[in-house]
Amino acid sequence: MYAVIVTGGKQYRVEKGDVIFVEKLGAEADSTYTFDQVLAVGEEGSVKFGAPTVEGATVAGKVLKNGKGKKVTVLTYRAKKGSKRKMGHRQPYTKVEITEINA
Repeated sequence: MYAVIVTGGKQYRVEKGDVIFVEKLGAEADSTYTFDQVLAVGEEGSVKFGAPTVEGATVAGKVLKNGKGKKVTVLTYRAKKGSKRKMGHRQPYTKVEITEINA
């Protein structure tokens, strides 16, 4: 069984046991988190789509850790002005293991 969930403005196709990296959630490590925005739920040969979400469907996951991604270097530069600025950014994420899909 699989489900398509929405979190952080992105869609993820998940199955039980999958480990996904999502935008940072307000949850501590080793806690459970429930995704209630489920767009579709499917099994062998049948798929149930929501309009926009499937009624009563949830996906439960265990938060493994919160962290930051690799550094992205940003350089802003103005030609012929002698002006430049170097910045870095590390996007925060949450690592979640999918434990249960309730259709």
